[in-house]
Amino acid sequence: MINVQNVSKTFNLNKQQKKELQTSASSINAVNGISFECKPGRIYSLLGPNGAGKTTTLRMIATILQTTNGDIEVCGHSVNDKPNLVRSKIGFLTGSTNLYDRLTPGEIVEYFAKLHGMDQNKYKERMDMLFTQMGVHEFSKKRIGQMSTGMKQKVSIARSMIHDPEVVIFDEPTSGLDVITANNIIELIRQCKEEGKTVIFSSHIMSEVDLLCDDLAIISKGDLIYQNTMNHFRSEFEDISLTEAFIRIVENSKSNQNV
Repeated sequence: MINVQNVSKTFNLNKQQKKELQTSASSINAVNGISFECKPGRIYSLLGPNGAGKTTTLRMIATILQTTNGDIEVCGHSVNDKPNLVRSKIGFLTGSTNLYDRLTPGEIVEYFAKLHGMDQNKYKERMDMLFTQMGVHEFSKKRIGQMSTGMKQKVSIARSMIHDPEVVIFDEPTSGLDVITANNIIELIRQCKEEGKTVIFSSHIMSEVDLLCDDLAIISKGDLIYQNTMNHFRSEFEDISLTEAFIRIVENSKSNQNV
C-alpha cells in the first residue's frame, strides 16, 4: 500500500538554474500538495508531460528525495520517520540502470542482496529464478561495461527485485529498449500484480498504460489534475483515443492554471 498525503516538493535554485529557467525566483515548486493511494494487487499509473512532477513524486515515495510538506506511507511506514524500513519494502526500477561497469550480474545482485540482509541460500535461489525469467544466465559472466542497454536493464530488474519487495516502482522502465526486453518488463509488472504487490509506474507509452493500468492519475505542473480507475477513464473518453484524452485533460488544466 502507498498512501500519499498532501505532499509537496520545493527545490531551491542556484544562479545557473535561475538562468536556465529564466526566472528570478529563489525556488521552484515541483509538486503541489498532491494526495493519492495505490492498493495491493492493482497497477497505478502516474502520467504527465515532461517536467510535470512524476519522477519527483516517485523518488519521494522511494525515499530518494525528502518531502517538503506532507507525508507518504509505504506499507504503513512513514517515509519521513522510517525511511530505512520503507526502503526495505520497495523495489525501484528506472530507465537509467546506473550499474557498476566492472562487476558481473551475479556480483551486482549479490551486493544488493547483502544490503537487504538476505540469507545466502535464499538470495541465490531467488537470483537463479530472476536470471532464468529475464534470460540473464546467457551473459552472466560478462562485465556490465560490456553489455547492451537491454542486458543492463535485465540486470537492473534482478537487482531491484532480489529482495521480493512488497511495493514496486517503475519509472519509465521501457524507455529506449527493444521490443523483446520491453515485453519482459511488461510481463514482470503483470506478475507483480498477480503476486498481490503494490505497483506504481510512469510511462509515456499509452499502449503500455492501456495494457496494464487499473488506476491512473495525471499530473501537470506539480498538480494532480485527474484521478480515477482505468475503466472510468475509458468510459469517460470512449469516443477518442487514450492519447487524445490525455492531451485534452492536460491542455484543459493549462487553461485553468493560467486563469
